[in-house]
Amino acid sequence: MSTDVETPQTNKTGGQLSTLDKYLPVWIGAAMLAGLALGRWVPGIESALESVEIGGISMPIAAGLLLMMYPVLAKVRYDRLDTVTGDRKLLISSLILNWLVGPAVMFALAWTFLADLPEFRTGLIIVGLARCIAMVIIWNDLACGDREAATVLIALNSIFQVLAFGFLGWLYLSALPNWLGLEGAGLDVSGFEIALNTAVFLGIPLAAGYLTRKFGERSRGREWYEDNFIPKIGPFALYGLLFTIVILFALQGEAITTRPGDVARIALPLLVYFAAMWAGSFLLGRAIGLPYDRTATLAFTAAGNNFELAIAVAIATFGVTSGQALAGVVGPLIEVPVLVALVYVSLWARKFFRNPDDALRA
Repeated sequence: MSTDVETPQTNKTGGQLSTLDKYLPVWIGAAMLAGLALGRWVPGIESALESVEIGGISMPIAAGLLLMMYPVLAKVRYDRLDTVTGDRKLLISSLILNWLVGPAVMFALAWTFLADLPEFRTGLIIVGLARCIAMVIIWNDLACGDREAATVLIALNSIFQVLAFGFLGWLYLSALPNWLGLEGAGLDVSGFEIALNTAVFLGIPLAAGYLTRKFGERSRGREWYEDNFIPKIGPFALYGLLFTIVILFALQGEAITTRPGDVARIALPLLVYFAAMWAGSFLLGRAIGLPYDRTATLAFTAAGNNFELAIAVAIATFGVTSGQALAGVVGPLIEVPVLVALVYVSLWARKFFRNPDDALRA
C-alpha cells in the first residue's frame, strides 16, 4: 500500500490514496478469481504447489503469509506492549471469545447446518478450533485496530493453540458428541505440527519485525524509521495477502468449481459464524468500554481462524481429497471476502466511539 496498511478508505496523513489502496476489494476479488482459474484450468498446478511442502507446511503459502505479516509487525511499537498486557478486560475477553465461545459456536453451527454430512461437519469444527494467528494482522490493520494489542492477542492465541488444540479436538469431536448422543469422530493431532505451524506463521515474522525496528531505530532513529523505512515496506503486506489468496484458491480451484453444491452447504454456517463472532465481539468491546482500536482488534482476532493449521490437520488425519479437507479450504474462501466487508463495517462503526480518531495514531 502506498504509505501504510491502515484502512482502505483513508490514511493517517490525509494524503491521496494510491490506486492499490482505493480498489482493495477489487484486487482481492481478482486474486480469488485468478486462484480459482489457475486451479481449475492449469494442468498440474495443484500437484506442483502441494509438492513444495516441508514438515506439512506449504512453502508458497508460508512465503505469502510471512510477506504479508512482516511489514505490519515491523510497524508495531514494541515498547508499548506493556499498555496492552495490563488491559485485563481486553485479554480476558479475548481468551474467552477465542477458546470458549468460538469453538462452541462453530460446533453448534456445524451440527445445525451439516448434521447429515459428517465429513463437512468435522472439517468445520476443526476450522473453529484453529484460532487465527496470521491473516488477522492484516484485517486489524486495515480497520485501524491497535497493532500492539493484536500482537499480544495473537501471541496468546499461539500459546493456547499449542496447549489446547489437541484437547479441544477430543472434546468437540469425540467426548461432547458422545455425551449428547451424537456421532463422534477421532482426531489425530501432532503437537509438534501445531508448534511448528505456530513458530513459522507467528514466530518468524514477529522476530523479524522486532529486530527490524530495534536495529532500525538504533542506527537511524525512530523518526527516520517511521517516516522513511515503514512507507517503503508497507505495500508488501498487501502483495503478500494477494499472493496468499491466489495460492490458497489455486490449491483447491478444481474442487471448489466442480462441487458448488458442497461449497454452498459449507459456506452457509461459515457466513453465520464469521458475522456472529465479529458482531458479538465488537458489541462486547463497546459494552465493556474498550476504545475503538482495541474493540476492532478484539472483534477481528475472535472472528478469524488459522486456515493453514485447519487444512493441515484435516489433510493429515483424513486425506487430501476428504470432505474434511474441503471444508477447511472453503474457510478462507468465505473468510476473506466477509472480513474485508467487516473492515468497512468496522470503520463505519468507529463514529459511535468516544475519540474515534485515537485509532489513527502515528
